[in-house]
Amino acid sequence: MPDSKERIESAQEVRAYLQNLKYALEHGAQIVFQEVRQVDQDRDERYTNAYTVAALFPDENPVDVLRRELKTLTVEEYMRTVKDLRFPNRSEMREFGKIYHGGDDVYIKIRVELFAAFGSHATFVMSFHFSTKKFAPEMFPYRK
Repeated sequence: MPDSKERIESAQEVRAYLQNLKYALEHGAQIVFQEVRQVDQDRDERYTNAYTVAALFPDENPVDVLRRELKTLTVEEYMRTVKDLRFPNRSEMREFGKIYHGGDDVYIKIRVELFAAFGSHATFVMSFHFSTKKFAPEMFPYRK
């Protein structure tokens, strides 16, 4: 189904993606963090990017936090790969779920893009917020 809006990549593909992400982050990739999003206007503040980062990492720079935390993502935390319906010509986004403090489920959606003309990478963090739904094992194809 080539027109599918989402897919599950193989564990090997996810591992390669995470290696590339880590390499980019360790070599100066710019992080673009949507701290305030239009979708947050009608959302409970607890489920916003700004609230989550401030609650989990008080007194830390959000970009520094994201650079550190994205480097720790694992294949087991991978959920799925989705197309960007608003910008179909851009690269796919990956969704991850990470548990903090033993019980805080955090939903993470990112896109990494290479700007060939400039030889640089950018990591777009669309979502890094407490999950509106409790994570379930079936949401994670590679969780043991």
